[in-house]
Amino acid sequence: MPRAERPLDPDAGPLTRFAADLRRLREAAGRPSCRALAKRAHYSSTTLSDAAGGRTFPSLSVTLAYVEACQGDCRAWEARWHAVAAEMAAGAPADEPGEAGPQGAPYAGLSAFQPEDADRFFGRERLTGEVLAKVRDRRFLAVFGPSGSGKSSLLRAGLVARVRAAGWPVLLFTPGPHPVEECAIRLAAATGEAPGALMTELRDDPATLHLRIRQAVIDRPPDNDTLIVADQFEEVFTLCRDRDERDAFLSLLIAATTATTSRTRVVLGVRADFYGHCVQEPLLVEAMRDAQLAVGPMSSQELREAITRPALLAGCTVTGPLLAAVVADTTGQPGALPLVSHAMVETWRRRSGSRLTLDGYLAAGGIQHALAQTAEAAHRALSPGQQDLARSLFLRLTALGVGTEDTRRRITRDELDPGPDTAFVLESLARQRLVTLDEECVEITHEAVIRCWPRLRGRLTEDRDRLLLHRQLTEATAGWEAQDRDPHALYRGARLAAALDLAAADAGRLTSGERCFLDASREAQDAETAAVRRRTVRLRQLVTLLTVLVVIAATAGVLAVGSRSSAIRQRNVAIARKAAADAAEVRQENPALAAQLNLAAYRLAGTDDVRAQLMSTFATPYTSRLTGHTSDVVSISFAPQNTVLATASWDRTVRLWDVEDAHHPVQLAVLYQPWRMLAVAFGQRGRVLAAVSERSVRLWDVANRRAPIELSTLPDQPAAPTWVAFRPAGDVMATGHTDGTTRLWDVRDSRQPSLLATLPGHSDAVTSVAFSPDGHTLATTGDTTAGLWDATDPARPRHLDVLRGHTDTVTSVAFSPDGRTVATGSWDHTARIWDIGSGPRTRPAAVLLGHPTIVWSVAFAPDSRTLVSVGGSTLLWDVTDPAHPKRVSAIPGGAYQAAFSPDSRVLADSDRLLDLRDLSLGTHDDVVTSVAFAPGGHLLASASWDGTARLWQVTGGRAL
Repeated sequence: MPRAERPLDPDAGPLTRFAADLRRLREAAGRPSCRALAKRAHYSSTTLSDAAGGRTFPSLSVTLAYVEACQGDCRAWEARWHAVAAEMAAGAPADEPGEAGPQGAPYAGLSAFQPEDADRFFGRERLTGEVLAKVRDRRFLAVFGPSGSGKSSLLRAGLVARVRAAGWPVLLFTPGPHPVEECAIRLAAATGEAPGALMTELRDDPATLHLRIRQAVIDRPPDNDTLIVADQFEEVFTLCRDRDERDAFLSLLIAATTATTSRTRVVLGVRADFYGHCVQEPLLVEAMRDAQLAVGPMSSQELREAITRPALLAGCTVTGPLLAAVVADTTGQPGALPLVSHAMVETWRRRSGSRLTLDGYLAAGGIQHALAQTAEAAHRALSPGQQDLARSLFLRLTALGVGTEDTRRRITRDELDPGPDTAFVLESLARQRLVTLDEECVEITHEAVIRCWPRLRGRLTEDRDRLLLHRQLTEATAGWEAQDRDPHALYRGARLAAALDLAAADAGRLTSGERCFLDASREAQDAETAAVRRRTVRLRQLVTLLTVLVVIAATAGVLAVGSRSSAIRQRNVAIARKAAADAAEVRQENPALAAQLNLAAYRLAGTDDVRAQLMSTFATPYTSRLTGHTSDVVSISFAPQNTVLATASWDRTVRLWDVEDAHHPVQLAVLYQPWRMLAVAFGQRGRVLAAVSERSVRLWDVANRRAPIELSTLPDQPAAPTWVAFRPAGDVMATGHTDGTTRLWDVRDSRQPSLLATLPGHSDAVTSVAFSPDGHTLATTGDTTAGLWDATDPARPRHLDVLRGHTDTVTSVAFSPDGRTVATGSWDHTARIWDIGSGPRTRPAAVLLGHPTIVWSVAFAPDSRTLVSVGGSTLLWDVTDPAHPKRVSAIPGGAYQAAFSPDSRVLADSDRLLDLRDLSLGTHDDVVTSVAFAPGGHLLASASWDGTARLWQVTGGRAL
């Protein structure tokens, strides 16, 4: 008769609960005998009995064999085993293998190897020799590699340790938010000078670094140069917000290495996903042309040396099964080195005597789970209030990537609220090597914590917009403090409203300094509002006074004779001009009151200048304001044959409006998307709406305006979308993407759009897409070119030509209504005209010069005879003869987009309606991003970064 199992106390701990669950699994399988279990599992019955006995924690292999014999879910039980192992490790006393901290371990864990660790840095000897040879051969070198590939360890424990042993002086630092300051401090430490004066010299003259280093090494042998190693160089893009300081830092490094008498050699350690940022810097492009080295994954042999040789130094051995498992888990994986090192630290803590075993490695969670287990154990060891502090801390220590992975962010302790809980959390996380502390700064030990801890990954993903908003608030607070709390640096308007919403939703996330900044911003805005209210009261009193003066003036006019008439007339003119000037001041805050003042002034004295003020007041009748969006409105589109307007915003929504009564627009529907919106466009005569977000393109049936139906989402593509356009017939849709391709889609059945063709041709993201009026030709822009395609058969598009000539990114493209001419705008401050109507090849017709900044937009008038180009100023061109365009007019002022009314008589750019006059629209509180005319041209819509859209009445071809 088999012996009965001893009873288990389910509240005794994680090990007992685990054993009880194994017993329940056996009960659910029909309670097979131990002998039957042993036959199925290929383990002895004693081993299987001990696994469910609750005295010892079974190995992972024994657990999975037990579960498989009982027909359980092996994948779920594997995750359960790792969770129990982590919970037991968190609760283990300090003198057991689960003790916190890798003290005494021969591995570096998440930290990079430092120069003083060179004696235990193995596996990279060959690559270290390559780097050293390149440094001796040239004065500038950029070392690229993915996060976690071991760049920092290679540069610090490999290169720096070797050149210091050879007697070379070394300046080793990370750039941080102020790279010139960091360079000055390191140079001052080497030369003994004051860093303040040195930093001023470095900012003023790029040659200073070269001269100071020559001075410092003048007594050294000619072959002993100074080596500057700027590790984590990507911080000049992620942390340094001052473009001038970034340029100054790059100029210092390049000047020091290119001088004919240079005694400086520079090595940059850069994360691979920031290669694109580097090649956008002209100085770096030239310096890196033949001076690059890539750090890839370790080979299997290098991994074996990195694992076994540090253990031998510590008097330990790595068992064969453990070595084979780690090499198998890691070989060929870029970015896995910190995970391997951390897993080996945890395995060393669970060693058996002097042996590092596979069971210890599995108990630590392996490279897949060891870091997450450590982080979760550290998190659970904190109280609920301390866990909230830790959450806020990790969010502050992460720099959110835009087009790149998230990176760590170094902060000063001043950014954190001091207190015992803050100090305890920092020390606890530092003991687990999750964060690194020094006297002034705090940072995450390695980006692997961001990538591999699911809890932190989820927090960074769940509300990214709020995190970006909070990061902006943090930077604004720091700037306000740096400027001695200058009132002009405070938030106002939409920014303040969004920040107050953030504070109300999660007040615990803000520091006392940030709350003080918001309180000061709110008080300043309240004071300004009160001042405007007082000014309005005074102006109303002035209206009353003016009315009385009009009566007095009329009476005086009847009674006055002779010379008194002239004096009274002059007095009235002066009063009217004063009233007109006051109206101009109040027009932005109170248009109705400004109109009353101008009317009263005109009735008092109808001079030319007073009449001009009156006409300006009524020149652009502001119809209504469309509110509801909570972030920047970036795109608008009118349906072609009805009165529906679509607005798209970064608040992840598209809103539909009925603007038939422009004075009382009605919101019809709100379409929610999971990502920030970029563009909208109507197709199929207004029955279908395409909405482009940062990750997808969705099609909506808007035939029922109040209840749109989502028809489909375009299949996932290798790259995010950037633009959308419909062919005039509405049967084909084109989308631009960040990988430089354009895709054509058959949308005749919008519920099942199908990919017709993928058009390559650009080396960078597509910036705009446009169909010709007849729908037979497609134009795309990206990098420094524009491409033309024959889209008559969209399933087999034929490449026609590449328009070359611009020297920087092409931003926009437009076809003339007659289809014979194409215009393009570019970052190179020019627009170009191309003749596509004569002969098989496109011919460059003309280059349009005169813009002071980037040309953001080009548009043809419906009559094909006029072209507008927008960039810093709005320029009008007569293109009747495309080969000899004539500049007709230049309107100063910044703008981003322009559009003509259907009758070609009215032009709208980002802040004006123009009909042979300059009539300002300026009632938006921020930059206007998009303008569009309604069908018929009687109504204009504008969108802005202030979170609103506005409607303007355009009557009879004149902005009146």
